[in-house]
Amino acid sequence: MTQTALGEDLRAKIISDPAAVLEDRDLMQVLIAANDHAKGNNIVDLRGAAMQRLETRLDALEDTHRNVIAAAYENLAGTNQIHRAVLRMLEPKDFKQFLALLRGDVANILRVDDVRLVLETRQEQESKALGALDDVLHIAEPGFVARYMQLGRLAQGQVILRRVGATGADVYGAKGDEMRSEALMSLDLGAGRLPGMLVMGSHDPKLFTPAHGTDLLGFFAGAFERSMGRWLG
Repeated sequence: MTQTALGEDLRAKIISDPAAVLEDRDLMQVLIAANDHAKGNNIVDLRGAAMQRLETRLDALEDTHRNVIAAAYENLAGTNQIHRAVLRMLEPKDFKQFLALLRGDVANILRVDDVRLVLETRQEQESKALGALDDVLHIAEPGFVARYMQLGRLAQGQVILRRVGATGADVYGAKGDEMRSEALMSLDLGAGRLPGMLVMGSHDPKLFTPAHGTDLLGFFAGAFERSMGRWLG
């Protein structure tokens, strides 16, 4: 292209700021394509091929970078949620307030649709006393926690994330049909005590899946166990 065809103003701008051209990907692609066309079909441009490969790899790296940043922000938001829920859980003055808080503020902070606390007991009298406290509390016979967490397969770890099965009504009662996914956290309530289980249910089938991490919920379960120590002591 001649100087006249390019135009004095445009030519002066390019000369004064060539980096603007080099940083414009679309413009560079057009220039490279024009250069390849001028060379003809019988010439192999190794430099152009290498640049194309580098550009493809750069696009892939940028996508990975965006995904990593998004995951980091999501993890940070989840950490803040758990911390807020734990702090709120430390405020109640009695066990009844503690149970009401689970279904209220704690469930809202964690953005779940239901929270249930399952406690096993061997004594019928104790079962009636606990069962009268609140419908967030589910009293079960010994062995219920292990059976519910396993559901025919070996449970692994303190926290299990999964779809809600046909036995959801055993924990959620009338709301069992509404729940689509759940997080199960086994609770060690101390020596001489039967195990417990904290259950979070959601209408969203994708909120709790086995592919998600469980570290934050494991931390929450540990904090919950320590809070329960105040009421069971």
